[in-house]
Amino acid sequence: MTELPAQPVVHEVNTRVWLRETAHRTGGPAGLADVPKDVWDEITPSGIDAVWLMGVWERSPQGRAIALEDPALRGAFAGAVPDIGERDIAGSPYCIRRYEVDAALGGPAGLAAARSELERRGVGLLLDYVPNHVAPDSPWVQAHPEYFVRGDAQDARSDPAGFLDTGHAVLARGRDPFFPPWPDVVQLNAFAPALRRATAEVLDGIGQVCDGVRCDMAMLMMNDVFARTWGERAGPVPQEDFWPEVMTAVRRHHPHMVFAAEAYWDLEWELQGQGFDFCYDKRLYDRVLNESPESVRAHLRADEQYQRGLVRFLENHDEPRAARTLTPAKERAAAVLIATLPGATLWHEGQFTGRRVHLPVFLDRRPDEPPDPSLRAFHERLLSAVHRSGMRTGRWQLLDGYGWPDNDSGRDLIASCWSGESGRFLTVVNLSDHRAQARIRLPWAELGQDAWELAGLLDAERFERPGAELTAEGLYVDLPPWGTHLLSVLTPG
Repeated sequence: MTELPAQPVVHEVNTRVWLRETAHRTGGPAGLADVPKDVWDEITPSGIDAVWLMGVWERSPQGRAIALEDPALRGAFAGAVPDIGERDIAGSPYCIRRYEVDAALGGPAGLAAARSELERRGVGLLLDYVPNHVAPDSPWVQAHPEYFVRGDAQDARSDPAGFLDTGHAVLARGRDPFFPPWPDVVQLNAFAPALRRATAEVLDGIGQVCDGVRCDMAMLMMNDVFARTWGERAGPVPQEDFWPEVMTAVRRHHPHMVFAAEAYWDLEWELQGQGFDFCYDKRLYDRVLNESPESVRAHLRADEQYQRGLVRFLENHDEPRAARTLTPAKERAAAVLIATLPGATLWHEGQFTGRRVHLPVFLDRRPDEPPDPSLRAFHERLLSAVHRSGMRTGRWQLLDGYGWPDNDSGRDLIASCWSGESGRFLTVVNLSDHRAQARIRLPWAELGQDAWELAGLLDAERFERPGAELTAEGLYVDLPPWGTHLLSVLTPG
């Protein structure tokens, strides 16, 4: 097992797409055990602590058939890949039949080979877990109807979109409280003791083949959310919440297994309290893309320990590509920001090379897009610099900028610092499309009267400033639109 650092940097890879493209490049087989070493090197550049192989589990043939008959989905598939054919539609990786590695990917032996390649590089492996639902052809449907939210014959007749008659039982189709039911999955019952035990058993098995799991829509299984969604159909509310009970059982055998939650509705704090190591920081994503720098700064005023349990990202398989939503300059500025914040950092395969097409997860082929070598070089330089510096092993602090009566452009600068055994580091990002100036007071009184060198980690910039100036008046910063500083504070010479 590879024990991940306290604040890991994760690279999400769409496994089927990646393997198909790898096979096309090499002319060889397309299983996980067949990936050449140089291709593993490509997805594990310096600074990556874990790879999330998204979509390795056995997908549902029945779920795929439902997707093929859905006009809206077929339209989305054609919109992403105009010449898409049925052979390119693998079905949803979140419509899981069984938690066994898909034979098309090389089965359990292929995953073991992949994990071995990652371990050789000191990189961990994350996999998916979907707690809320399973495919309609999951063996559980026939063998364990007690695991599911149940209906009756009248429900199946009056609401066929919401209930599935299996011939042995009527089961609710999966959903969250804000959308219609999903037609290709059936709803597990978070309140059922037998389901909780079965969940722990499945996760125990998953914990034997990877270092952590990303739990899909984790908040749906919280007692209060589940009760609001399903009411009396779910039965009595258990005394203990779903996740603490399940995780306690799993961690008896896998004490270092990482649990990361896909989480929305501002429930991150509650999910951290229920045992999750990390939760998606969707609120920061929305603020960076759509709101003001002041909104971003307000978000970052949260307690540092809480922020260490968040996952920062600019895209993932559910969100549009960053190259589509951000200008190149803003994307680079935002990347510097999230790379130097506390918490886990999530990067998405293709993000480094500027892919723009948001691919539906049902597909295992994507369109060819010309890579942007300069963007990849920038990201690799950023990840490597942050990793080599060791800054994120220290203590993080948000800093305030101070402007002047006739110049308040400094409100658009986001400044923060790290300090610890690895040294002192300063990040300043201009999250605006105009030039911005401010004084940034550094919080290190021990700098005293000596001169200190500020050295760029991403470029060759170097300059000296007296410690008294840095801590009293503050470092004068003047950044162009979307400009950044990533600096190490060093003793001269």
